Amino acid sequence: MQLVDCTPERHAGAILDIFNDAIANSTALYDYRARTPEMMTAWFEAKRQGRWPVIGMEDESGALMGFASFGTFRAWPAYKYTVEHSIYIHRDHRGKGLGRELLQQLIERARRQEVHVMVGGIDASNEASIALHRQLGFEHAGTVHQAGYKFGRWLDLAFYQRVLDTPLQPVEG
Repeated sequence: MQLVDCTPERHAGAILDIFNDAIANSTALYDYRARTPEMMTAWFEAKRQGRWPVIGMEDESGALMGFASFGTFRAWPAYKYTVEHSIYIHRDHRGKGLGRELLQQLIERARRQEVHVMVGGIDASNEASIALHRQLGFEHAGTVHQAGYKFGRWLDLAFYQRVLDTPLQPVEG
């Protein structure tokens, strides 16, 4: 296994496949329609413009097993020290500790970028993701009940947050 910084040229197709599997087969993404290659181009461009990391774990052959990123939590300036993160693991590689490694790396990247709060929005039935976040110091910050509707049922969205010790000197503006 190797940690890599994902690039659109090398990883967009694999990330698209992981996203679309999550859309079609899980409540990890509250979305109905498959994403397109054009959407991936825009997604990577938004990450580049925001200086947001996209990291991945590759196997020995260079195949992407999972990826993680963070980005804008809310669009107003006073939220500039808060990010929302996401982690997606290819269905064939779940339960191998990749999510833990990726989340630990995201926490370190967030510190380096002087993030103060990391937020994860997790489907409340996703016990594995909730347990992972708790193990890495995230606390339950609230649940929006019946926030989504997918697969013929209402979905509760739980928010988990971790407060970091950065930035050392926050500023307004």
